Amino acid sequence: MDECAEVGVLTFMETYGFSWGNVEYYISRDADLFPAKAIFAVAHQYRSGAPLDSKNSDGTVAREHLASLGFDIVKRGAILLFSKDGHPYEPILQTNSASSRRAYRYKPAGASNRTEDAIETNDLVELARALFIDKLAVRIANGGSAANYLTYPGQKFKGYWLRPDLADALGKESATGIGDDQMLATEKPRTGAPSNIILHGPPGTGKTWRTAREAVRLCDGSVPADRMSLMARYTSLEAEKRIAFVTFHQSMDYENFVEGLRPETEESETGGAGFRLEPRPGIFREICALADQARLAPSKSSNALVDLENHSFWKMGLGAIGTDDDVYEDAIAGGYIVLGWGGDQDWSDARFESAAEVEKVWKEKNREDTSPSNYTQLWPFRAKMKKGDIVIVPFGNSAFRAVAEVTGDYQYVRGEDGHYNHRRSVRWLLKLAEPLPLDTIVEGKFTMRTLYQITESRLNKAALRRLLAAEEPVPTGSLDQFVLIIDEINRANISKVLGELITLIEPDKRLGQPNALEVLLPYSRKPFGVPDNLHIIGTMNTADRSIALLDTALRRRFRFVEVEPEPALLQEAAVRTGIPLMKVLQTLNDRIEYLLDREHRIGHAFFVDCNTRYDVDHAMRDKVIPLLQEYFFEDWSRVAAVLGEQTEPPGSSRRGHFLECRRLKDPTVDGGPDRVSWSVRRDDANGGFAHDAYDRLIGASVPEEGSAALNDDAGQ
Repeated sequence: MDECAEVGVLTFMETYGFSWGNVEYYISRDADLFPAKAIFAVAHQYRSGAPLDSKNSDGTVAREHLASLGFDIVKRGAILLFSKDGHPYEPILQTNSASSRRAYRYKPAGASNRTEDAIETNDLVELARALFIDKLAVRIANGGSAANYLTYPGQKFKGYWLRPDLADALGKESATGIGDDQMLATEKPRTGAPSNIILHGPPGTGKTWRTAREAVRLCDGSVPADRMSLMARYTSLEAEKRIAFVTFHQSMDYENFVEGLRPETEESETGGAGFRLEPRPGIFREICALADQARLAPSKSSNALVDLENHSFWKMGLGAIGTDDDVYEDAIAGGYIVLGWGGDQDWSDARFESAAEVEKVWKEKNREDTSPSNYTQLWPFRAKMKKGDIVIVPFGNSAFRAVAEVTGDYQYVRGEDGHYNHRRSVRWLLKLAEPLPLDTIVEGKFTMRTLYQITESRLNKAALRRLLAAEEPVPTGSLDQFVLIIDEINRANISKVLGELITLIEPDKRLGQPNALEVLLPYSRKPFGVPDNLHIIGTMNTADRSIALLDTALRRRFRFVEVEPEPALLQEAAVRTGIPLMKVLQTLNDRIEYLLDREHRIGHAFFVDCNTRYDVDHAMRDKVIPLLQEYFFEDWSRVAAVLGEQTEPPGSSRRGHFLECRRLKDPTVDGGPDRVSWSVRRDDANGGFAHDAYDRLIGASVPEEGSAALNDDAGQ
């Protein structure tokens, strides 16, 4: 790809004998697109000694192999037009019913929309010339929408993308009027290849925003055009538990991230102070379990009819874990739920619709057993639970293992030993081989009580609906995709947090990939692998730690994408505030890079939401200048240099446009040298810095070493 970028894609394709005729898949890198088949074929020489030619290179093999290595592959038509709301359109092939010819269509000026008046062609250069040079109407559509004759730019379009050979033939730019979001917003084929990405850059460059956009793209294959729609979709995916977010810190460890031992109270409704240590999954294992469940889930098409809005939800235990496993297994096999409370008595009679009657009869016939659960739990199971209600079967207090819909009324069926005699028929909607964390669908933990109604406010119906959604078995690449976002990934000890799992996150070692691996977890003693429909996005503030200091094993397993300050994004804020913010940011960063390094530059996010001069002043006072103090370890002379403060001859004090400095005399009789006291300039009457502060910042230059800059050694 470096060679392709250096010589140009047209020269690259010509040099290695590749035609543009069937190019539709590209590698996306830093908003540039490289033809996937050609890149793969040329790279083949490093394995076999000679590149593949166009005849011997398989495009499908090429893109699948590249995707398995973690590259982003996008599908791109030869001609794309982008509407003002960001949606992609393209000319479409249509079949002429009279001639059976399949071709693109455009119409001469003044012609009608009838097929017989259209000009048909399979020559993309001719079609592009008609659209962009001759300004004729071309048959265009957006996805599955109806096709229409449209012109460019007309009233609808703001930008376009042309395949490089077409752009060259027309003498036009390959793309114009679109940003990176639109460049990458077209279809991304679901290859099943997982992504491990780290977005790194200085503070304030929008890394968190980029993670949201990337997470939605990985889940959906495309990104909404506007920010509000994007964040709404991101929130929806979070609610469905398809996106999880965690922030790393110095105390993060394997036990919190993967799995560890947690105290659990004994499963007894009669109380007791005992507890035991149980292995409990961390956030990584939890989202892996959700992704794996989606990957292995069988068809559940009948679940589409389940109504989650007009019925009650119940927690219903089916035997104690480890001692009554047969109760649960028999219930799953028999299509019922069963209650142990209520004794060996048939409660089918209509009079037991009354809770008072159930309590009365129980106390009359069972004077020795005074446990209230025999009637307080039996009656809801007998009378309050209705057909259509949803039952969630727990696995301990913090996980669940099955979900059912009640389909029948109360039945008395005597158990083998006289226990578990009370049943209701159900339709099992979800049966999990590996329990999922309870907070996937219910907020908080379950109590020890066998049966009780779950309040509506605790339910996450979006996540439950996804688990129960209708879906036919499909190839791995089309399954629900999941994303784990790790903010500040460089602030934890990665080797300590991931342990032996560092190998499992490699794309080709994922479950569902040819070289899939599993390890035995140390606490639960269960085999564990990372599914290939889970993507990992990390963010890294380079001002905190350089990439060079990261664990080498981590660096090899992630693709690093730099997120740089973008002064151009401040154009609107500059208009609102009347301050040349683009030049201000560029000047600040040039000086920081000169005096320190590029990893400590300042991002555009510090100013992008400013609406007035007052907002800019406060961003400088409360955010930018304190950050500079931290960068330069309170070396105020360098802070002053970055802010473009003009220096004064030794022995004087002055008030600058951002800073103030004054001389401090030695208060002792020792005759020590003067010292300099720096401070941020106090607010003027209008609440800001000097009226020409930003103009002077832009016009000032970095003082050269040895100049008369005011520093802590001046006057010595």
